[in-house]
Amino acid sequence: MSRPISLFSVSAILILAIDDGSRILTKYYSNPHPPQGQTEYPGQIAYKTVKDQKTFEKGLLEKTAKQTTDIILYDQKVIVFKMESDVMLYVVGGPEENEVLLYSVVLALRDSLNILLKNSVDKRTVIENYDLVSLAVDELVDDGIILETDPVTVASRVSRPPAQDMTSMKNIDLSEQGFLNAWEFGKRQLAERIRQGL
Repeated sequence: MSRPISLFSVSAILILAIDDGSRILTKYYSNPHPPQGQTEYPGQIAYKTVKDQKTFEKGLLEKTAKQTTDIILYDQKVIVFKMESDVMLYVVGGPEENEVLLYSVVLALRDSLNILLKNSVDKRTVIENYDLVSLAVDELVDDGIILETDPVTVASRVSRPPAQDMTSMKNIDLSEQGFLNAWEFGKRQLAERIRQGL
């Protein structure tokens, strides 16, 4: 029986600490559009509980700690990974998934994090910039569907606003009185434009 065509290709993205095996960022995905009437299907989430996920992650870290390759088959899943300083980046796919496609995702994740974190991808920096890391993962993959693999594009969508733009924001009064003043100013400007148009 042929497999139904689906864009769903990533089962999980994991960022784990090598030294203690702790989870830094883990996102597990299940197929957003499962085939109707089937209880077992590709993309079904395999690790439903946190305990199952941690067991899988511990075994995965032990298996990949001494590997010389970047692609393995573990627990009937294709796993591609990259080590950066003291963290390990994983992209997990189904057993029939294209390894090259998954490898492009892990490379895009690594390179976009290097851009965003200024070539300092380590446990401490990733935790301190968790918001940027999480947004980068969301820009790469959404519900297991790969959206983008260009690290420059991902980094540009995620990066913080330039500091010079933030200085002009300091003069804005965000209190209730400030909003009322802005409302009154807008009303006066609109009334003036209507009068000029007549």
